[in-house]
Amino acid sequence: MIPLEYMPPLMFGGLVVFMLIGFPVAFSLSAVGLAFGFLAIEWGYFPLQFLQAVPSRIFGSVLANELLLAIPFFTFMGAILEKCGLAEDMLDSMGQLFGPVRGGLGYSVIIVGFILGAITGTVAAQVIAMAMISLPVMMRYRYNMKYATGVLAASGTITQLVPPSLVLVVLADQLKTPMGSADVGSMYLGAWGPSVVQILLFALYTFVLTRIKPDWLPPVPPEARTLRGWPLWAKCLRGIIPCAVLIFLVLGTIMLGIATPTESGAMGAVGALVLAVIRDKGFNRIDRNIYRIGIGATLVAAAVGVFAFGSHAFRIPLAVAYLVVLWLLIRAGQLTELRLLIVEAYQSTARITAMVVFILIGSTCFSVVFQGVDGGAWVEHLFTSLPGGWIGFLIVVNLFIFFLAFFLDFFEIAFIVVPMLAPVAVKVLAPVVADSMGGNPEAAATAALVWFGVMLCVNMQTSFMHPPFGFALFYLRGIAPKEVKSSDIYWGALPWVGLQLVMVLLVMFWPGMVTGLLDKGSLKHSNSAEVSIPLGGQESESKPGGPASTPGTLELPSSSESEPATPQFQFEKSK
Repeated sequence: MIPLEYMPPLMFGGLVVFMLIGFPVAFSLSAVGLAFGFLAIEWGYFPLQFLQAVPSRIFGSVLANELLLAIPFFTFMGAILEKCGLAEDMLDSMGQLFGPVRGGLGYSVIIVGFILGAITGTVAAQVIAMAMISLPVMMRYRYNMKYATGVLAASGTITQLVPPSLVLVVLADQLKTPMGSADVGSMYLGAWGPSVVQILLFALYTFVLTRIKPDWLPPVPPEARTLRGWPLWAKCLRGIIPCAVLIFLVLGTIMLGIATPTESGAMGAVGALVLAVIRDKGFNRIDRNIYRIGIGATLVAAAVGVFAFGSHAFRIPLAVAYLVVLWLLIRAGQLTELRLLIVEAYQSTARITAMVVFILIGSTCFSVVFQGVDGGAWVEHLFTSLPGGWIGFLIVVNLFIFFLAFFLDFFEIAFIVVPMLAPVAVKVLAPVVADSMGGNPEAAATAALVWFGVMLCVNMQTSFMHPPFGFALFYLRGIAPKEVKSSDIYWGALPWVGLQLVMVLLVMFWPGMVTGLLDKGSLKHSNSAEVSIPLGGQESESKPGGPASTPGTLELPSSSESEPATPQFQFEKSK
């Protein structure tokens, strides 16, 4: 019989062994969770009824979780935008705009990476699209290969942090504790500051290189610039304005409270299809005229809505705009190349969504049993006993996540590790941000979780970059010409990984970068509900907010209005 205090570390060690031998993560989680669950039942650590929480959470908090619907919507949007030609036009126009200055192509890649990150949300699509377009141009103008491959990989991974990042959606779903919880809107607001600072950091590094190593980043020759003046600016605006509209549909509607993350994801998917249609070669004169009518109707509805929102004068042009969108969606199914692209996007979305759901089911099995054998108390004791207070806690956690990212994808880290660390994080970090949140304990708890989540998101960017396992480097190696050496790709990534780690330190010691935009008065969380089921003839006793260290205790935060309520169970062992 294994003592109770040894069960949590043995569970974690067993999971590591399963993953090291190459067993799929989702099934590793389920196998370890159920195996230790049956052992815990056999040794009396909790009863058989305790495992009822597993199907309850799977059907109540996973399969019925409307927030997770945002994942397929954003994935589909990114898959459509990946091949509709938007990246090509933006990189070409930005490259010519910044071409006259040293490092101009590097600046254009950084800016376009930031813009595409705000509308695609997928690293693979962004790295591949930008590398296929920009790498040959950089090679033609004799850019240093270490810099060229590094800036392409780093600018592609910025999509991990820029809203509407899938990582932020997943982290918002996992950062739920009895003291507070993070929502998608707060995560998006918190991520904007670090996103902009990181882009500035990348641009500053490029500028410094142009001064130290000017021959590494030469300007584009004048004869290579085909556009100048207003035609060049017009081409830039043709790429930026549709992106700005799509960014508003996805992010503006969430931040203004107009739509939930799921609804904004649906609007983003529709917007991506419309953008793909108007950029398709089969978009004819009739389609263009109808599209212009839709633009005019939208502008009229927006102008009337300022003064008479909900009136007939507002609804009629809005209905016309809806009909135009419907026409464009019908045309998307009629255009052969675009129809094939939509089928590919559906297949890619289905694969990613199925992977996420299976990992969630496996992590539910693991986390229920882990909490049942007092794993929460073990993790809390492990991290709260570290020297250095909150700084020591953040340093150890970030080092742990950094090395874990060598082997695990961000989905796996978010579903396995983050739920274990969230209760400790809110306990340790809430006092740090309490003053900046006006002394509101609920707002401080939520701000602490948002700060912690964004910091982990910045850290997990490195999982795509650090040699030898970074997926962004694999993508580059797969599409780069043979004359690009693998050593250039790997050595070129190291300075950018260093910049990302500097960004982690900035977020760690400057929490206001994340919490500055958060609402200090209206950040709320739902109180957790807990049901106590007595065993061995004991009298029932409700324990709201009881200690998490009681063996056989599982604490589940109650769902928001958009999620079905999920009960919490507390089992008391018979003595």
